[in-house]
Amino acid sequence: TGSFMPYYQVEVMRNKFLGTGESGYHPVRKIKVVISGLKYAIRYDLSVTYKLLLSTVVLLIFFFFRQWVDFLLLAAATALMLQAELFNSAIEATCDFITTKESRKIKVIKDISAAAAGICILLWSVILIIESWRVVGLIVQ
Repeated sequence: TGSFMPYYQVEVMRNKFLGTGESGYHPVRKIKVVISGLKYAIRYDLSVTYKLLLSTVVLLIFFFFRQWVDFLLLAAATALMLQAELFNSAIEATCDFITTKESRKIKVIKDISAAAAGICILLWSVILIIESWRVVGLIVQ
């Protein structure tokens, strides 16, 4: 008796894996969380900030010159690179949260995460250079 609610009926945002949090689907809240995470990454992670700024400048140039294929290719590469950088930052932060002590296992985890980000950054860099070179050719003509 009383107002006791079983754990699975508590009105907090649901985590489908853990069964915690609020129930229901809240797309506006999810968008706010995405924006919040992106703001945090831009503000505190220089590697994310400069790459995003560089891509934005080049994307604006592609847009101005109506180079749609170049624009879409760089936008996709930027999204992939940004996703890899954010995952890498999150994995590193999680490892640092788990332990601040030197650990060979944590080093391996961070190295693998950095390698994944590095592969995406390499692809982004190649696409950025090649496509920028093409646009420079258009500007010079």
